[in-house]
Amino acid sequence: MTDVQPPPWEGLAPVGEYPFEETHDLRSGPDLHPALLGLLPLVGVWRGRGQGDYPTIEGFHYGQEIRFSHDGRPFLFYESRSWIIDADANPIRPSHREVGWWRPVIVDGKATEELEILTSSPTGIIELYSGQIITTTQWQMATDGIGRTATAKEVRGGQRLYGIVDKALLYTFDMAAVGQPLQVHLSARLERVAG
Repeated sequence: MTDVQPPPWEGLAPVGEYPFEETHDLRSGPDLHPALLGLLPLVGVWRGRGQGDYPTIEGFHYGQEIRFSHDGRPFLFYESRSWIIDADANPIRPSHREVGWWRPVIVDGKATEELEILTSSPTGIIELYSGQIITTTQWQMATDGIGRTATAKEVRGGQRLYGIVDKALLYTFDMAAVGQPLQVHLSARLERVAG
């Protein structure tokens, strides 16, 4: 019979909570990585309303909160949560959630105007986007790859355009899914509430 060895962590001191700060507020926390200067205006928490439509679903209005934060490394953490609302902005039910990372492409130690964006959602879809920093307040991207679980709806492609106009974050999201061609699916206007 073989002697069973205790695991290598047995008897060691317990690990404390995560020791590194992440922030959505440029006035506190770690310094923004220089490669993120082309994404700097996004850092913060944004909240507002949008509308959605698609040939296979009934049109709807939604509230949304997007958070862009960083921990000093060369990427932004992205988190979006939305909820269906009525005409008076009263919440009806939770809706889509999404998390991911926005990464500037770095060549020879310098950030380019190219972006790589990774998103995942609880609907079983992972999207990889290739994007561009168009101006200091405008970013666009298109899917470069999509992965999905066996039970997820069929999504073939997407395009997103984000811009800051009059201090608000506006975006549109075009989608090709469930047998439909690429077309507008979502658009929203979000105001900065923190950061």
